Amino acid sequence: MKAWQIPPKPADFDAYWQATLAELEATPAAAELAPLPLRSTDYADTFIVHLSSLGGYRLRGYLSVPHGEGPFPAEMQFPRYGSVNEIFRQGDCVEKRSRAVILTFGHRGMRHCDVPYAALYPGLLTDGIEEARRYRWRTIVADACRWLEFLLARPEVDAGRVVGFGFTELPLLTAALRPGLRAVLTSCSLFHAALSRAAETDRYDLEEYNDFLRLYPERRADVARTLAYFEPAHFAERIAADVFLWGDRERLQPLTERFAGSVEVQPSEHSQYKDGLTRERWLSERQGFAEPIVPERWR
Repeated sequence: MKAWQIPPKPADFDAYWQATLAELEATPAAAELAPLPLRSTDYADTFIVHLSSLGGYRLRGYLSVPHGEGPFPAEMQFPRYGSVNEIFRQGDCVEKRSRAVILTFGHRGMRHCDVPYAALYPGLLTDGIEEARRYRWRTIVADACRWLEFLLARPEVDAGRVVGFGFTELPLLTAALRPGLRAVLTSCSLFHAALSRAAETDRYDLEEYNDFLRLYPERRADVARTLAYFEPAHFAERIAADVFLWGDRERLQPLTERFAGSVEVQPSEHSQYKDGLTRERWLSERQGFAEPIVPERWR
């Protein structure tokens, strides 16, 4: 099977991200929490969270905190590539909220985080892509880093037992730029060998790259240059967290061999039950739970 082509690391890769983080650090988070009684229970309190990210952009997320004495393990639930973010991930066992802090959050452009910028879907993946400094995902990565900072600073959270769950490379990039996640479970769907993979498929979301280049073929070099700043292979050696990736082991090997820490790869079994059990067992072990927290129907 032909290997995906990983783009070369830009010479100013470190400077690009250092400048982004410096800009983020210059922006006060100004976090505000408001109780959300409708989503609170007799075992956990829920809050709407607003905070500021790059450029002072205000973001919205949701924090669930168990009753009782902490600190508690925590799970940071990264959003899918899409306009709407669930308050709590559908299919999760509600018992998890009684034993762990849960943070779900939005980044700029998503609904409830769409003032003044409302992202297009499709369209967000190529917004500003012809110039790395203007690429919208630079600011989105900064948004995720700001949410991780918020979670790690919460007094209810055991900072040594924080895990991240997602569907794209965003958790990997965040773990590299803002250390603190104990483990990351996710997929490589948007940025890993992006143009090489897009050439093999018409699958949304990668088809956004193909559509853009069909419309602007003269900008291919600019697009490739920008995407190289988001290639997870260039972040891998910085990630101290344990990593679990869904995908093909052989095709992901050029990426996984670059990780500094533990990494596992497994193909999806295309079963919410089977994949869900695998996910929760892996994450629960790293949060210090003796048994995975899963829905009753899975037990």
